[in-house]
Amino acid sequence: MLRVLSCAALLTTAFACSAADAGPDAHTLTVLSSGGIMGAIREVAPAYEKQFGVKLQVLAAPSMGQTPQAVPNRLARGEQADVVLMVGAALDTLSAAQVDKASRVDLGESYIAMAVRHGAPKPDISTLKALRTTLLNSTSVAYSDSASGVYLSTTLFPRLQLGEPFASKAHMIPAEPVGAVVARGQAQIGFQQLSELKPVKGIDIVGLIPDEAQKMTLYSGAIVSKSQHRAEAQALLDYLASPKADAAIEDSGLKPLPHKAG
Repeated sequence: MLRVLSCAALLTTAFACSAADAGPDAHTLTVLSSGGIMGAIREVAPAYEKQFGVKLQVLAAPSMGQTPQAVPNRLARGEQADVVLMVGAALDTLSAAQVDKASRVDLGESYIAMAVRHGAPKPDISTLKALRTTLLNSTSVAYSDSASGVYLSTTLFPRLQLGEPFASKAHMIPAEPVGAVVARGQAQIGFQQLSELKPVKGIDIVGLIPDEAQKMTLYSGAIVSKSQHRAEAQALLDYLASPKADAAIEDSGLKPLPHKAG
């Protein structure tokens, strides 16, 4: 039986970057970031801080779900923030009182991957048939409570007609990375966005699921409506959407979007 340990403390821990050129009166931008784009903002932060003299405080916040740390729930409580980085479809559901929809920028495409515990055999998922066989033969399966997991549980798994025995061994993971559950040996295989699996230690990424099973998730950013630092927040979004951030976005496991000429 899969046992899921809560890591709410991990999700509420702030990642803070301190810019060498930022003085004691420099603004601090609070960024609520989904795990799928967390690697990119962490890599971009030092360069942004140095160029603009603005400190970043990045808080882990799922794009959706019932956990208190999720972006919609944080904003509904009135938590102070300046920028959200999250699944674009989830951003669309936020109200105009929560985010400035006109400030939205799309930042990168994400795709679903599968992981196993480090050193474990890597099952074949190269075709849809092979993926189905791997799912049926698995002892336990973990998937997220965010965009990829919702798609898997409501669309792909039913489409593959895996049956009741599979349903009893497949578990949605709230409040922590799926990779962490796999690393602890609490699930044989785990599925999540590649960009969310890459930072997790103790796992091996088998690869992306096949194209015919795949679903792209778009990650986007926007300014929080009540931000007191709109110019700095817009500068951060512009930076993330520029060629300067492409390497960081790609390193994180996302696919950068084309840039308009000029």
